Amino acid sequence: MMETRVLGRTGLKVSALSFGTMTFGGKGRFAVVGSTQVADARELIARCVDAGINLIDTADVYSFGASEEVLGQAIAGRRDELLIASKCGFRIGKDPNDAGSTKHYIERACEASLRRLGTDYIDLYQLHSVDELTAIDETLEALDGLVRAGKVRYVGCSNYAGWHLMRALATSDARDLPRFVSLQAYYSLIARDVEWELLPLCDDQGLGTLVWSPLAGGLLSGKYKHAAADTTGTRREQIATPGLIDEEQAFAIVDVLRELATERGVSVAQVAINYVLHRRGVTSVIIGARTAEQLDDNLAAATWRLEPDEVRRLDEVSARPLPYPHWHQQLYNRERMAPREYGPPWPVVEDE
Repeated sequence: MMETRVLGRTGLKVSALSFGTMTFGGKGRFAVVGSTQVADARELIARCVDAGINLIDTADVYSFGASEEVLGQAIAGRRDELLIASKCGFRIGKDPNDAGSTKHYIERACEASLRRLGTDYIDLYQLHSVDELTAIDETLEALDGLVRAGKVRYVGCSNYAGWHLMRALATSDARDLPRFVSLQAYYSLIARDVEWELLPLCDDQGLGTLVWSPLAGGLLSGKYKHAAADTTGTRREQIATPGLIDEEQAFAIVDVLRELATERGVSVAQVAINYVLHRRGVTSVIIGARTAEQLDDNLAAATWRLEPDEVRRLDEVSARPLPYPHWHQQLYNRERMAPREYGPPWPVVEDE
C-alpha cells in the first residue's frame, strides 16, 4: 500500500502520490493537455484508489470548469473515500470581477466549484496564485467564512513567493484567521528553486508541500531526445517555460535519468518522480495521466527508492548556482560552523 504522510500540522494523512486532473475536460487551451471524459476518468480514479491514492487535485480554471464537472461525475458514489483539493483565482469568466482573491470572487468561485464537483464541501481549497490587487486580510476573511460555513475543511495556497506566504501566515496568526496548511509549488529536476526558500519556510512553519509538474511538462519523461524536438501539440508546449530553462542542462539531466532508468529497469519518468518524491519537505507529488498505461507507470514510482549515490548523480547534473543572498549565507555559515581563520570566507584581493 502506498505511503501516507501528514499534511503539515493538520494530522490529515495524504498519499505520497496524488492525482491531478488537468487532463480532464479538454476545453480551450487545456485540450493540448488532455481531454479525458467521464468513463475514462472513472477508470483512472479507480486505479488511483486501488493503488492507495486518496488525494485528487483540480482547479476551476482547468478546462474552464469542465475538469471539476468530469471529476465530480467520476467520483459519484465514492466521494467519502477521497480528499478533494481545488483552486480558485484565475479568470474563468468575462466579468471584470471573475478573477482574483477578493471576498466577492472567492465566495462565488467556491459555490461554483461545489456545484460542478457535486459535493457540499471541499477538503483543501487553495488560492491558485497571489492577487496583488487584494489585501491578504480580505482574502483570509473570505476563506474564514467558507471554513466556518463547512464548505471548506482546510485552506492552502499555490505559487506563492516566500514573503507572500510568510505575510499571509503572519496575518492569520495576528488576526486568528485560518492558516494555510499547504503550499502547492512547481518542483522538478530542472526547477529546484523551491529548495532555496519555500521548502525551508514550509518546514519551519509547519506547512505541507504539494508538488506540481514533477516531469516539467513532459520534458523529463524521456520522450524528447534533443533540444530541437518538436513540442507542438504537447503538454510541454503549454506548460514549460523555455525562457527559464537551461536547455543544455535539461537534456544533460535527461541523459542521466535514462542511464539510471536503464540500470534500474524502470521508466525515465519514474526516476524523475522518485527523485522529487523523496526530497525533504515534500508531502505529496501530483501526477497526471492521459491513459491507464501512463498512470500505472507513474504510480510505480512510489514502489521503490533511489539509492544515495543515484540521488547524488542527479543532484550534480541538476545543480544551479545559488542566488543572492543564499550563496553569501552559505559561505558565512560554513565559516561559522568550521572556522578556518579570522576573516571573510573568500579570497581578499588587494587594490593595486
